[in-house]
Amino acid sequence: MEKEYFGKEVKKLGFGLMRLPRKGPSIDVKETSKMVDVFMENGFTYFDTAFIYIGSEAAAKKALVDRYPRESYTLASKLFATKIPTAKMAKAELETSLKRTGAKYLDYYLLHSIMESNYTKYDKFGLWDFVKEEKEKGTIKHYGFSFHGGPELLDRLLTEHPDAEFVQLQINYADWENPKVRSREVYEVARKHGKSIVVMEPVKGGKLADPPEEVKKLFLEADPDVSFASWAIRFAASLDGIVTVLSGMSNLDQVNDNVSFMKDFRPLDEKEFEVIKKAQEIFNKAGDIPCTACRYCMEGCPKGIRIPDIFAIRNKQIFSGKLDEAKAEYASLGLEASGCIGCGQCERVCPQKIDIVNQLKICAGIFE
Repeated sequence: MEKEYFGKEVKKLGFGLMRLPRKGPSIDVKETSKMVDVFMENGFTYFDTAFIYIGSEAAAKKALVDRYPRESYTLASKLFATKIPTAKMAKAELETSLKRTGAKYLDYYLLHSIMESNYTKYDKFGLWDFVKEEKEKGTIKHYGFSFHGGPELLDRLLTEHPDAEFVQLQINYADWENPKVRSREVYEVARKHGKSIVVMEPVKGGKLADPPEEVKKLFLEADPDVSFASWAIRFAASLDGIVTVLSGMSNLDQVNDNVSFMKDFRPLDEKEFEVIKKAQEIFNKAGDIPCTACRYCMEGCPKGIRIPDIFAIRNKQIFSGKLDEAKAEYASLGLEASGCIGCGQCERVCPQKIDIVNQLKICAGIFE
């Protein structure tokens, strides 16, 4: 089922290097290397990192670049301008990424996490022209952008920058009709412009690998022999125009599971799509917080509040209804949603557009 994109046959599973295993505060390079080996041994070659994924580019060098011939894999990285004060500093990210990875060139380079709150900065800094210039130099082979905005903005960007070769979108069955993410609408705009798509967050930060009990029951009745994550990844990979689906794998078991059903990828059939529709209905009425644990919100939090951990407990409580258990877990982790001072920096960088300040107030009221 593989197709050629950018002159190469690309398998439908990519390795997202955002949520790598850790040993204390550092990425566990030894374990990551084992994961890379299994991924490569099964014929997969697409790896995705970014300038702002702490430790990820350096880990990619040790686990991948230093251990495999350069032509045997493809590597993507990204330029994040949202918090960068000058165009010079933003453009310098590419050189830093090349040094960290040791990759000599990047197969794919993306303007990172573009949305309504930051897209003008990429224009102001001349970054669209910058990536085109770097492609001409051979520093990067192909360029695109990752996108977390609405369909109207995507339509505008693809109209203004028709030479962008691909776009990276958040696509998963839970967000397909989500009114904040608008996943289906954004996907349809990209296809209207004839753009190839790399999928991010197909398992929604791991949430769809461990879905609510009602969804688990639905999937187990349909097929008790496959993982919950497989439903999510295959849903995204079954759509038209998909280059690859990035799975942010965190351990060897996840790699083994993902390659088991993606090595000989089979799109969802009509009956399986009906099962997915029922799962979507369950998620649509749940009212959970759409956090994917990307942790962008934590980087500049003046109080160091562990926002994704708080939201994970709140979502667990929403789906299970077990308030006492949620309160006990919240207390055991020493979480303090009430420490929020309402500065809003987290909301300005949140790809999911969560009203974080208000949600933290709710969590504080429930768990404290």
